[in-house]
Amino acid sequence: MIFFTNAKIYLGNGNIVENGNFLIKDGQFEQVGTSIHIPKRAKVIDLKGKIVTPGLIDVHTHLGVHEAGLGNEGQDVNETSCEVTAQVRALDGINPREGGFADARKAGVTTVQIMPGSANIIGGEMVVLKTKGHIVDQMILREPSGLKAATGENPKRVHGPKNRMAETRMGIAARFREKLIQAMNYQLKIETGGNERNLELENIGKVLRKEIPLRIHAHRADDIVTVLRLKREFDFDLTIEHCTEGHHIAEFIAQHDVRVSVGPTMSSRSKVELADKGWHTLIALEKAGVPFSITTDHPVVGIEYLMTSAILAVKNGLTEDAALSAITLNAAKHLGVDHQVGSIEPGKDADFVVWNGDPFDLRSSVLQTFINGECVFEKGL
Repeated sequence: MIFFTNAKIYLGNGNIVENGNFLIKDGQFEQVGTSIHIPKRAKVIDLKGKIVTPGLIDVHTHLGVHEAGLGNEGQDVNETSCEVTAQVRALDGINPREGGFADARKAGVTTVQIMPGSANIIGGEMVVLKTKGHIVDQMILREPSGLKAATGENPKRVHGPKNRMAETRMGIAARFREKLIQAMNYQLKIETGGNERNLELENIGKVLRKEIPLRIHAHRADDIVTVLRLKREFDFDLTIEHCTEGHHIAEFIAQHDVRVSVGPTMSSRSKVELADKGWHTLIALEKAGVPFSITTDHPVVGIEYLMTSAILAVKNGLTEDAALSAITLNAAKHLGVDHQVGSIEPGKDADFVVWNGDPFDLRSSVLQTFINGECVFEKGL
């Protein structure tokens, strides 16, 4: 048991505990508050007024499947041999020794969702991991955590020149419908005694049964509307990934009971779909009541800049509470793991960050990062 005392604690749910204490037992938060009895056998650590936040969460990354600096040898993020590859799993391509994991721990990022890229109309399954470990199977928090899909420029650019569907946005939507219907028919066949397995249709079936959400890459407002149309037609759980032009239709998005991830807003306007990229998207979504997370889309923006992204959002008008939630509790809800991480509460994993100053001051640094109650980064070591 470890007893931490004398800290300013951002719980992650909008509340702050001044001069707070918390007890960790068996890798979880046991007690949190101002008046906690110190067990006799507990190790006591005085944080001397430092600030504590929940471990940060990035909901949309390609960590370990798109290894920075390695060129083609480190690119396991897009299986472009076909425009639909629902049968592949990001889990099978992750290198947990990639340097981005150490960067994440150094920046206080304790949980990430890792997914295939956006080259394919349906790209494959994704996984939620803790950022500590060398064997990926031992790092899993949720698997699978969703099925990746994509609209817009990327599938058109990658598969259109190969004379595959889709050369147009019409073709992308049509292929979605075809695959969803094939999966529905496959599911009926299995239920009536069929035994010939099809991994692609099995994975799409998980979406139809609402075991996992479809997480769809959509930048432009018209693509977002198409995605919401598909949700209405087939009644699946959905998150919108990127949502770059979401500010144009924020109230419409709010009518559809979806969560969105926004980012990487710190990146350049590298393609037409990003022409209207900006922090104003978050402001409009907050005003409309759309739950959102902030993402780096690592390695598009380095995962070490997740907190920086939140700071810039606040600089441009987002509230601090909303910005912190977007990389802690709201992010955990986006991933369906909020029962385990995302806030400092009894019963949750003891994932937290110790800062030497206000985390919304860019000059502040992470002093320590803890995952499951274990210190996995300490400044100066």
